[in-house]
Amino acid sequence: MARRIAVAATAPFGADVLERLAEEHAVVQLLTRPDRPRGRGRKLAPPPAKEVAQRLGIPVEQPARLDASVGIAADTVVVCAYGLLIPNVLLEQALWLNVHPSLLPRWRGAAPVERTLMAGDEETGVTIHRTVEALDAGPIAAVRAFAVAPEEDAGAVYARAAEFAAELLGEVLARDEPRFEPQPEEGATYAEKIGPEDRELDPAAPPRELVNRVRALSPHIGARLGELIVWRARVGEDGSFEPVEVQPAGGRRMTYDAYLRGRR
Repeated sequence: MARRIAVAATAPFGADVLERLAEEHAVVQLLTRPDRPRGRGRKLAPPPAKEVAQRLGIPVEQPARLDASVGIAADTVVVCAYGLLIPNVLLEQALWLNVHPSLLPRWRGAAPVERTLMAGDEETGVTIHRTVEALDAGPIAAVRAFAVAPEEDAGAVYARAAEFAAELLGEVLARDEPRFEPQPEEGATYAEKIGPEDRELDPAAPPRELVNRVRALSPHIGARLGELIVWRARVGEDGSFEPVEVQPAGGRRMTYDAYLRGRR
């Protein structure tokens, strides 16, 4: 049965989940972050979730901060890659369900998929939990695990997570009263936001670790090897790190072989 919900989302993962939810439910409001400068021209641009909402005719609100002045248009709010902590004054007004692309309590925080891949985890998943003030620590309503293939990058994992998230949310939203189980603290790890130092590839590091870093930062951020952004890489037959697709400073993406030919 379709249900009236609001969504709080900003990033591409949130935009993907928003679009999938709108196919089955009446999304009556999107809360998203304000437009920001983007691209070489630094022109103001809407966040990905806003672009989806405008295309689907969903009303959009973009508060710079969340406080009692923000109106919530539904009894249930789905939070997915939003980027702001929800204060208690709003948590008390509705049921807030957070979509987190990891198997909580592992990889709480801002970059769960990226940290999953950097760590070489062979399994991840999606957790739907009640939003609380503590970071990604609320009781769990639903969870689904899936294997991570060695060749999958962050883009592929986020896409699969969005698909499973929509399915899980459909199950949770179909219940009159969602059931929650306390989230364990044992095994909790934190997925810190990706910083400039996380993008650097250290040639002295183990090749598999370097490949995992490239996977974690593709196709949305990119790892750096000197002047190059490395978008795809592999461990070669001799066990060494081999870039596959790169982008020189100010240039276009190309195969690493083409880049080497251009330098001769």
